Amino acid sequence: MPHAPQLRIPATYMRGGTSKGVFFRLQDLPVAAQVPGAARDALLMRVIGSPDPYGKHTDGMGGATSSTSKCVILCTSSVADHDVDYLYGQVSIDQAFVDWSGNCGNLSSAVGPFAIAHGLIDPARVPRDGIATVRIWQANIGKTIVAHVPMANGQVQESGDFELDGVTFPAAEIQLEFLDPADEGEGGGAMFPTGNLVDTLEVPGVGTLQATLINAGIPTVFLNAADLGYTGAELQGAINDDKAALAKFEAIRAYGAVRMGLIADVAQAATRQHTPKVAFVAPPQDHVVSSGKAIAAGDVDLLVRALSMGKLHHAMMGTAAVAIGTAAAIPGTLVNQAAGGGAREAVRFGHPSGTLRVGAQARQVNGEWTVTKAVMSRSARVLMEGAVRVPADPAYAE
Repeated sequence: MPHAPQLRIPATYMRGGTSKGVFFRLQDLPVAAQVPGAARDALLMRVIGSPDPYGKHTDGMGGATSSTSKCVILCTSSVADHDVDYLYGQVSIDQAFVDWSGNCGNLSSAVGPFAIAHGLIDPARVPRDGIATVRIWQANIGKTIVAHVPMANGQVQESGDFELDGVTFPAAEIQLEFLDPADEGEGGGAMFPTGNLVDTLEVPGVGTLQATLINAGIPTVFLNAADLGYTGAELQGAINDDKAALAKFEAIRAYGAVRMGLIADVAQAATRQHTPKVAFVAPPQDHVVSSGKAIAAGDVDLLVRALSMGKLHHAMMGTAAVAIGTAAAIPGTLVNQAAGGGAREAVRFGHPSGTLRVGAQARQVNGEWTVTKAVMSRSARVLMEGAVRVPADPAYAE
């Protein structure tokens, strides 16, 4: 029987922060995949190599982790005063599912460089040397991100001496501003969807836990490490090798999602794997990170561990860092308490790969907490560019 040839789709494989993903221009996708729906999802799953019951992504571009099973679609912005529309898809590893419910803060750092290099930005707005300011419309959540991208000799500067824990080699620093990051479209339109800085969350089979439920950067359920029997200095193996612990965290995530108004029933959590995130916090302590480096208690304001797509993240998701910075800036949240309490506009937290600093400007307006922006630095680099190949399939090839 005849066999269809592979499709050749222009693509770029990029690292952004502590994540990697396959980047596409919208116009380069097959026509059927240029609009949201089953065709697009089928194409991106085939690009990544999902669903993969072996959990390896051997037959695709994915890396079989939540940090490396990602796709990005970009086009000239349809929104006034923005340069580029940025759509992010988190591809499930072992299920036939692409989650479009949130942003990737790490890959946000690669959006500006890709957009400049691929002609999506008005050349008049890009300096030959210095800093190019790229206004990004994050289409998943309807938010603005401003990327400050270094330029040298008319090209995006990728090499540099900026070090990011969780990334092996230094690179050029890209500063990101997440404007008005509270997600009004989620959970009833408030940064704290329940109206409380701390809630009592009842999780059948787990117990009753204190939790801060926040929509900022990405919907996140924050818990106290001690309430879960942890120190806050755990590395991936301590959580990811414990099936009972992973099941407990998934139950917490599901009931937290219901409490936040993100889903109507816990059964829906399986179709919304990317959000909310679950994280646990603890006061500073001396500890050792995954690289073997020792971190002193005095080097950080608090410790945070976060789960993504059902596993403890090797570092920290960029969007979760926004949530951490925002919650830390608001007296009374569990994050703020773990950091020692009081008002603050920046926090340095410890994660499994090291430390990260994030700033946030929060204030109360008519009794409601708002955050105007969160700021952090990342780096990005092109790993490979050209075309990705996928077997032609009527699901997306027409």
